Amino acid sequence: MASSSNTRAVYRTDGGKLCPQCQRPVTGCVCREHRPASVGDGIVRIRLEKKGRGGKWVTVIEGIPEHPDRLKALSKQLKQQCGVGGGVKDLNLEIQGDQRLPCQQKLQALGYVVKLSGG
Repeated sequence: MASSSNTRAVYRTDGGKLCPQCQRPVTGCVCREHRPASVGDGIVRIRLEKKGRGGKWVTVIEGIPEHPDRLKALSKQLKQQCGVGGGVKDLNLEIQGDQRLPCQQKLQALGYVVKLSGG
């Protein structure tokens, strides 16, 4: 592995996917109590939804490789920055209204790889 702060391994041929926190194979992770609920592909996706919400727009953020307790704190930071409500539902963050760009900027500043998904 390179020692540069801008590079980190995501996959190794001898062990498979790596834990985003301890950088060890997921099967041999040492941060079990702080292990993310799902590792996924490491890309945070932000989309806008209206279906099933009474015609109201909601920004849905999925794929954050964090422990569920950390998701609540992250949700609070995003809600405070945007000045709106929201919460955590099924390991996805939901922020009221169209807040895709402010959420994208904040998550990128925190070091996540972020993509806007959907139309």
